[in-house]
Amino acid sequence: MANSRQIEHTAAEWLARRDAAGWSAADQAQLSTWLELALAHRVAFIRLESAWAQSDRLKALGAGVPRGVVPVRGSLTTSAFADRHSPDARESIPSQTVRTTVRGIRRPRYRLRYVAAAVVLLAMSLTLSWRYYIATDEATYQTALGALQVVHLADGSVVTLNSNSRVHATLSRRKRSIDLQQGEAFFEVARDPGRPFVVTAGRRHVTALGTAFAVRRDTSDLRVVVTHGMVRLDADNAPGTVRQATTLLPAGSVAVADASGVVVHSGSVQQARDFLSWRDGYLSFRNTPLATAAAEFNRYNAHKIIIADNSVGALRIGGNFRWSNTDAFVRLLEQGFPIRVVRRDDAMVLYHR
Repeated sequence: MANSRQIEHTAAEWLARRDAAGWSAADQAQLSTWLELALAHRVAFIRLESAWAQSDRLKALGAGVPRGVVPVRGSLTTSAFADRHSPDARESIPSQTVRTTVRGIRRPRYRLRYVAAAVVLLAMSLTLSWRYYIATDEATYQTALGALQVVHLADGSVVTLNSNSRVHATLSRRKRSIDLQQGEAFFEVARDPGRPFVVTAGRRHVTALGTAFAVRRDTSDLRVVVTHGMVRLDADNAPGTVRQATTLLPAGSVAVADASGVVVHSGSVQQARDFLSWRDGYLSFRNTPLATAAAEFNRYNAHKIIIADNSVGALRIGGNFRWSNTDAFVRLLEQGFPIRVVRRDDAMVLYHR
């Protein structure tokens, strides 16, 4: 995926080609196709186009000023071109001089390329200056119940959103900030030491240190799963809360944070990946209480599994199951466990048999 600088160069090339001679309908179709490929393409092109338009205004203000002469400050408040071509001015200028001036304006077409290059450099300079002070990219991404989404950020990072999840991404020159407002997301972070990648969930912050990891938010609880590299987990430590120290999490770590503190489970990378099998359409359970497994299925399906008896919820199960096929999971429970199922329009209720 092209980075922002490559995109700007491509946008500049398209803009220069469009304003040159010989622009055709086929060229316009190719440009339209490129613009539709990504929002970043359209944003870069619009920025450069705006600066290009401003250059036309500067050219109009400077018309009639001799080459190599820098106008006195404030002298261009009234257009030199307008002064030269006003009725009174025309009467005082010999006709031959007027004709020479007009030809002089039209003649140097070979300079257009240099003007175009200068405008592109000016536009890119304005774009870089704008990026220095404010966010370059800002957007909210959200998935519905039972839907997953892969999002490619402008910095090259990839975010995979789990079911019923929402994040707000802000990428600036100095920092990449992701606000996990709901649900779970897996982050494959593009390396950029000059711009920290920080995921915020409530009062906690997860900072990537060259890594791939997932963050899950359940009300006030948080789960971080690291499959590559290392992340740093911090808390705001607001007054009146239990102070929590900074925690470094290497690959294979699964950290669960709640109001009382952080518990870290260290294992293999494969064990950590089992928590992320939802990306492939599965839920993996290893000696998991049925109540926990049912809650996981309910994250993806409107047709809920309801545990009516505590003894049923305490049963332990294991295996890989498609999260989209709740009916098959419940049938397996009926056949392999002392469970009776009452099926309703909106739910399946599990009783001890």
